[in-house]
Amino acid sequence: MHGTLKEARKLLFQLTEEFGTVPERVEIAVCPPFTALQIAKEVLEDSRIKLGAQNCYIGREGAFTGEISPAMLVDMGCQYVILGHSERRQYFGETDELVSRKLRSAMDHSLRPIVCIGETESQRKNGEMESVLLKQISGSLATADASDAANITIAYEPVWAIGTGKTATPEQAQQAHAFIREELRKKFGSLANDMRILYGGSIKRENAKALFQKPDIDGGLVGGASLDAQQFLAIIAAVE
Repeated sequence: MHGTLKEARKLLFQLTEEFGTVPERVEIAVCPPFTALQIAKEVLEDSRIKLGAQNCYIGREGAFTGEISPAMLVDMGCQYVILGHSERRQYFGETDELVSRKLRSAMDHSLRPIVCIGETESQRKNGEMESVLLKQISGSLATADASDAANITIAYEPVWAIGTGKTATPEQAQQAHAFIREELRKKFGSLANDMRILYGGSIKRENAKALFQKPDIDGGLVGGASLDAQQFLAIIAAVE
């Protein structure tokens, strides 16, 4: 929840001006607040940067005041939508079951979901990381089948590392990502090998390269660092 329209336009122009140096094989999407989607669509129209949203509701339309539907996002030019972000789970009570219903609705409207999962600090300390991730994977992807796998991205967000300045070490992140990959194989078979698993816990230019070098870390879900164009571009460059 950052940025006026003026600030959003400035940031997006800074990104598009520098984006020509990004390798073709690197895919990038920005997911601004709903209020900035129209400006983002206009600024990004002729660029390689794709557009996504931070959330959506399960229905196409109806008496759901304050919600935004997948159909509305598609109409706005979105290709991606973030679902089940830890802040949605923590502050707004979103459950795995709701995330799963959102996923199904998003995919039925040809949106590509970025599904967030991750454990809290106390859960990690209590040795519950794997059981928490397993529960979130099975619950949040309950409505998905093998035909959906190629269009689903998973984002591992260790909740204890979001906005705290703490970051999972590359080894800790790889351990979690490898576990997630294996659970995805159980659900989707060999299709899981090509599914993207992003790291999303206080990623910044200083740690991006070390994280991206790990075999099961396919990119980043960038939070605060994406509000600074040069920091964000440095993280993108680290993917190469």
